[in-house]
Amino acid sequence: MLDTKRHWFKDLEKLIGKIFGSLPLTPNQYTYLSGVFALLGLYFMTQENILWATILFLIAGGLDFVDGSVARAKNMSSKVGAYLDTVFDRYVEGIIFFGILFLPLPDFIIPGYAWVFLAIFGSMLTTYVKAAAKEKELVNQELKGGLLSRGERLILTFVALILGIIYPDYLYMTYVIALIAVLSNITAIQRFVSAVLKNKDE
Repeated sequence: MLDTKRHWFKDLEKLIGKIFGSLPLTPNQYTYLSGVFALLGLYFMTQENILWATILFLIAGGLDFVDGSVARAKNMSSKVGAYLDTVFDRYVEGIIFFGILFLPLPDFIIPGYAWVFLAIFGSMLTTYVKAAAKEKELVNQELKGGLLSRGERLILTFVALILGIIYPDYLYMTYVIALIAVLSNITAIQRFVSAVLKNKDE
């Protein structure tokens, strides 16, 4: 849903673009940094140090917003930069979920690691359904919206990580990951149906 509400964050985007644009870093360098911080967070997840992992993942997620803001503020937007940003978004998200696999998640209906897989699968499919609809020329503009776009997924993922810090048995964390798994897959289906309905007369 948040991907259709970008106008809500215009003032914040301009402020961030102005602040970070004053530093001697290009938008693409901010994008690369997001990957570096995500990998550092992954290391701490393998050590089950969720506090530091969460801090580093938050920085990685924040830099995803920074790179685009700086690109627009400095008139440095480019197709390559946008493509790089999109690819790194997927990597950062995948790295976070991969890190969660190192935690001893409890079972909740199905094994905890299975929920992580379904969350990754739903996230991937949500993006793929959007890209495939555009590639196959079913739509003229990117499919957006649905219950759980990337913004909501990241928010819920950080909620899960914070709950993991507060409750080290990871039960509440597993509940939230299960919610992400269910809602992300529903979102993928929503986008698929939307693309098909736009072409139902063919």
